Formats: sequence, C-alpha cells, structure tokens
Amino acid sequence: MNLGALVLATFLACLVEAVEAATIVLAAGSTRGWRSAGQGVVAALAVLAVGVAAIGPAVVHLPIGVLRIAVGGLLLVFGIQWVRKAVLRASGRKPLHDEDAIFRRQVEAARGQGAADRRGIVEDWYGFTLAFKGVLLEGLEVVFIVLTFGANAQSIAAAAAAAAAAVVVVLLLAVAVRGPLSRVPENTLKFIVGVMLTSFGLFWGAEGAGATWPGSDAALLALVPAVLVFALLLVAAFRPRSVPAAPAPAASPAAAEPATSQPAPSGGAGGTAVQTRPAVRTGTVGRMLRGFVAFWVDFLIGDDWQVAAAVAVGIAATAAVAVGAPAAAWIVLVVVVAAVLPYSAVRALR
Repeated sequence: MNLGALVLATFLACLVEAVEAATIVLAAGSTRGWRSAGQGVVAALAVLAVGVAAIGPAVVHLPIGVLRIAVGGLLLVFGIQWVRKAVLRASGRKPLHDEDAIFRRQVEAARGQGAADRRGIVEDWYGFTLAFKGVLLEGLEVVFIVLTFGANAQSIAAAAAAAAAAVVVVLLLAVAVRGPLSRVPENTLKFIVGVMLTSFGLFWGAEGAGATWPGSDAALLALVPAVLVFALLLVAAFRPRSVPAAPAPAASPAAAEPATSQPAPSGGAGGTAVQTRPAVRTGTVGRMLRGFVAFWVDFLIGDDWQVAAAVAVGIAATAAVAVGAPAAAWIVLVVVVAAVLPYSAVRALR
C-alpha cells in the first residue's frame, strides 16, 4: 500500500468520525455550557491517548501475517456494513444521515435535563458526559483506523498525521460555522470510505491468509473500482420501483380509541422498599456489565453477526485454498464478500 493511499483512506475515514463527534460536542456546549463540554472532550482524549499508548506497541509487534488476517477481517466487517448502509441510503431504502436532525435531537435532550449544579470542578455533568461519550466513541473508531491502516502499511506516524489533519479540519470548520456541519457531504464520504475499507480488508485478509494477489499491491488499483462499481449496481438493484399506492383501509372505531394505560400496582411503603433495594443495585451492576459487553460486541462485530461469521469462514476457506493454489485463493474471499453484501442488505430491510 503506497503512502498516498494510506493518507487518503485514513483522512477520509477519520473525517467522517470527526464530523459526528463535532455535532455532539456542539450540542453539549451550546446548551449545557462550553466549560463542561470542553472538560468532557479533554477527558475522552486522555482515555484514548492511554489506550493508544498501551495497545499501539503490541499491535506493531504482531507477526505481519497475523496482523493482516486480524486487521483484514475487522476492516471487512466494518466496510461491508458501511457499504450496506450507504447502498440502502443511496437507493432510498433508508433515510440519509442528517447532521442537522441529529444536532436538534441532541439539543432537545440536553435542554430537557435539569439545571447545572455549578459546583465542583465539573459544573454540569450531563454536558460533560455527553461530550465525553461522543468523543470517546467516535475516537475509538479513529484509533482503530489509525492502528490498522498504519500497522499494515508500517507507517503509523503517517496514519496518525492524516487522522490529526482530519480532526483539525473539522475543528476549524466547526468553530467557523458554530453549528452542525451539514454541508459536509457525509453520506457520499461514508459511501467512499465503506468502499475503501472493504477493498483494503479484502486485500489484507486474503494476503494474510496466504493468497497471492495478481500484481501484488497494484491489485488495489483494480480492487477499489471493482468494489465501487459493485456497490453502485446494488444501489440500482435496491432502488424501489414506482408502484401505485393502495388505498388505506378505514380505521375501525375501536382502533381509533387511544389505549388506556394500566396503573402499576403499588406496594407497601415499608417492607417493599427494603426488599427491592438490593435488587436495584444488582440490576444496575448487571445493566452496566451488559452495556459494556454490548458496546464492544457492537464495535467489533456491528449490527449483523452473520457478516462477521461469513468473513471468518471466508478467510479460513481462503487459507485452505492458498495451501495448494495461492495465486487463485483470493477469488474465494472476493466471492464471499460479493455474496454477503447483498444478503446483509436484504436482511436489514426485513
């Protein structure tokens, strides 16, 4: 992978994540106060810096074959799901990603909270938490992109510089506009980034499994346009055909009546409170643990586990074929991805 492709892919991918983080921080700062939002941003950046310092050296020292299989597989899982969402949005099957609407929702939620405490180091914990979560979640994806792209190309410094440039560009635009960056063509960027992630994942996953690409690194020059063309064909295939709308059935009187809510049974004021207190604590801890596990499952696997399973099977099958025919083994993973992408899109519409 040449340095120009590394820098471009990292910059575009990180630009998308930075736009989404900026929208959340702007909503937190404009409604809850810039001091608390700024503290949340700084705290999230500190956590990310510690994570990079701890994980970065370990990633770099992994055997290149293991690294390419792991990174290729994760990029494929990411890329296929990004392309699937982009295809459904471009075909009109899903609404386009709207930063203005997201900003309004965040602002309404923030204004609905109580007034800031104005005591202590953090004046407003809601604004702090909102900014912290937004930067941390989007920042984790930036870290993942930098480490995976940089480690495979053996140039983490170049990948980090591209990511930093993307963040600076978004920061300058956000300061200048002082509002959501709705003019950034985010849906188009996500389409392009999804295609690039899928292409690089295909290339590294097959190469790590022992396949030999025709033309070596030059295969990417054909792979990226091929994935793009395939995605555009899927857009055309999923675009809904114009069908005359059927007349809506008349609503029955029973259906028009609003449902009445049943009052919750009330318990005794004494013994019930004592008995439920431990259960509440246990439930809270359980929810926190489930939320922690669910976050990492969603981060690494996404919203369709069958995509991750198919990618794992595809890489394993590629490795098996590569033992006897490394020059043809890459075809296996290409076929798997070509089958999984439309299948995942169909599943998402059910």
